[in-house]
Amino acid sequence: MSVWVVADHRKGALRKPAYEALSEGRRLADQLGTTMEAVIAGHNVEGLCQEIGSYGADKIYLIEHELLSYYNPPAYARAVGDLIKEKQPQILLMGGTMTGRDLMPRIAARVGAGLAPDCIQLEIVDGKLKALRPAIAGKVRVEIGFKSDMQMAILRPNVFEKLEPDTSKAADIEKITFEPTDLDKRQKLVDFVSKETGRPELTEAEIIVSGGRGMKAPENFTIIEELADLLGAAVGASRAAVDAGWRPQSDQVGQTGKTVTPNLYVAVGISGAIQHLAGMSSSKHIVAINKDPDAPIFNVADFGVVGDLFKVVPPLTEKVKQIKAQEG
Repeated sequence: MSVWVVADHRKGALRKPAYEALSEGRRLADQLGTTMEAVIAGHNVEGLCQEIGSYGADKIYLIEHELLSYYNPPAYARAVGDLIKEKQPQILLMGGTMTGRDLMPRIAARVGAGLAPDCIQLEIVDGKLKALRPAIAGKVRVEIGFKSDMQMAILRPNVFEKLEPDTSKAADIEKITFEPTDLDKRQKLVDFVSKETGRPELTEAEIIVSGGRGMKAPENFTIIEELADLLGAAVGASRAAVDAGWRPQSDQVGQTGKTVTPNLYVAVGISGAIQHLAGMSSSKHIVAINKDPDAPIFNVADFGVVGDLFKVVPPLTEKVKQIKAQEG
């Protein structure tokens, strides 16, 4: 009866939501008085096991095969899912990356377990997991219990506290043999294309600066890009800006885009439609800049500036430059 975490990784490094899931798994395991174990699937990823152990894993199941170099849904579902089915952990966690949101439902169906998605809080009640997640565009929060013996949860990124690693701790490693079938090979990765912006990934960013219809034109996004780069932030966009072709869909924040929970969310020229609020209202601090004092975005903002963004953002950027220069 152990707590398991599926450790997500990309380009030879653990992803931030993996650290959060491992940390939460360690907390739950301590509360239950059981072990926390991790599984990592990939190719040439054994070097990540030391780091996984430093975040509290007592044991690591290592599944390596060339077919697992990149996320392959049928292959990953069988490789990880069959191991889960055999070992029967009590609780299984994974961070809410694109991989996590695709893989965990496949595993749940494979093993017949209940799955709580997009969780913002987990606790143990009477020996079983209880999860809390937002619903109805963030208007309510729903408590989820489980009837199944195995309880699975996907964790919303940037919500759960990340532990400080203990580099003196090492986990036992068990290598699992994976022999792919023809069904596992039915999807073939032809190419992996990623756009390097030098900015954090949107769902994992600590700070996000987003622009909306108020930006008026795609070239005006350079105004918020400059501010974002000074802050080490990601750049987001509202659905209106994406639909207008000003930003790629990968930048969209909202119910039909990405759900984000940064420490700081700066909404520039965004009115605050319901679908946008559903994707960012759980941010820890929200700053809104909009010339309409009645814009719905101000209802969720911690700090609001009523004014023309073209007169507000450039002086703000200059002030940030001055502060950074003083800090050296």
